[in-house]
Amino acid sequence: MSTPTEKLVAEGVSIWLDDLSRERITSGNLTELISTRNVSGVTTNPTIFQGAIGGGGHAYADQISELAKAGASVDDAIFAATTDDVRDAADIFRPVYDATNGVDGRVSIEVSPDLAHDTDATIAQAKELWAKVDRPNVHIKIPATKAGLPAITAVLAEGISVNVTLIFSLERYAEVIDAFLSGVEKAQANGHDISQIHSVASFFVSRVDTEVDKRLAAIGTDEAAGLKSLAGVANARLAYELFEKEFATDRAKALTDAGANAQRPLWASTGVKDPNLPDTLYVTELVAPGTVNTMPEKTLEATFDHGQIAGDAVTGTYAAAHEVFDRLAAVGVDFADATQVLEDEGVEKFIASWHDLQGTVKAALEDALQATR
Repeated sequence: MSTPTEKLVAEGVSIWLDDLSRERITSGNLTELISTRNVSGVTTNPTIFQGAIGGGGHAYADQISELAKAGASVDDAIFAATTDDVRDAADIFRPVYDATNGVDGRVSIEVSPDLAHDTDATIAQAKELWAKVDRPNVHIKIPATKAGLPAITAVLAEGISVNVTLIFSLERYAEVIDAFLSGVEKAQANGHDISQIHSVASFFVSRVDTEVDKRLAAIGTDEAAGLKSLAGVANARLAYELFEKEFATDRAKALTDAGANAQRPLWASTGVKDPNLPDTLYVTELVAPGTVNTMPEKTLEATFDHGQIAGDAVTGTYAAAHEVFDRLAAVGVDFADATQVLEDEGVEKFIASWHDLQGTVKAALEDALQATR
């Protein structure tokens, strides 16, 4: 009997773990998840590294001590620790990368969220991270803010693979696809082997339901109550419809015919926040070929244990998904406002985690220096 995670992979879904820590690397857990849970990639963000370094500081103690002795700044210490983890994880995933011709076996690392509204600084740091990790199976994560869009194009134009993060709306997703195509066109003009450039577009799911359900509750009508927890899946399904449409255009086909890879949709924020919902909702309802689902470990284990994978759950659902949005508009939900709030909150949450991480590392560096005196 196939496991649910094996069935997911058979349906064309790549399973990536939304977590990374040094302990996960050194304990063999990451290797085990590859072999037993069909995990074929890892995504990280500032919140994940804050949890890893802040909560599991002993795993980083020796390195922090060495960095303190060397006089490293707080940010230099963070980048040294996180890029080491990403490089080590990339090496663990290298066989997957080789076996899938570079499609999977990917590890993502994010530019500092403090740069989310600074195009030039984002480009510079993306190049720095790419060079520092120095592994072909890394994705540099860039947020889909207005300032992030030209950075995405510029970084791809350098032949660097990119994970575009914090996408909430179809309008912004269309801009992301355009930024991707522009970047690959420029990479081609710059003489890069475009077959080696990979990208995913991280479309957030559960956070959409959290924000929209809050607005529906405030409206308080029966019609509004009937729309609870429908927006996240419907929004993602319409993103897949847009993906199919945009990558069937002459512009996209000219690139794929020349060896380029399509930018795959990635379902992010797939941990279920509402305890009244099935804990595998954002996995089983978003099965579609050529997608990635990046899961926190709790969701991964729930999927492995009891996920009901019944084939493609997206293609053919577009009319019903559009109807959900017609009904949301009819009851008074301003979805454009909701997604802008989500983008702004997403950036702010990552900035807060980044600053918490800076505080944790600053204290660790000071403690290490005290210990040597």
